[in-house]
Amino acid sequence: MYEVRKRIEISAAHRLSLSYESKCSNLHGHNWIIDVFLRSESLNDDGMVMDFTEIKRRINDRFDHKVINDVVDFNPTAENLAKYICDELAPYCFRVDVRESIDNTASYIK
Repeated sequence: MYEVRKRIEISAAHRLSLSYESKCSNLHGHNWIIDVFLRSESLNDDGMVMDFTEIKRRINDRFDHKVINDVVDFNPTAENLAKYICDELAPYCFRVDVRESIDNTASYIK
């Protein structure tokens, strides 16, 4: 089994739709750290699970320097973003960690 991990940093804003009063309901930004974990029993013709540059491109092109609410049609919590990114990197991705601050990380594990 082959496994790769790619760490990506993006700058992006979001606002959350919450059932309680929170300052996170206001538009605000983070320097997000996203770790993606991919695995495969075999390698592609280039000898990779997936090219690291392709992984980065798929995430950066979609989210970097954007308002995430304008990109996705769900409440962009760190948890929801982790699942979304994992699904976007299918079939190889099995885990995504989304860190929106040094103390706050959400993970999605298939």
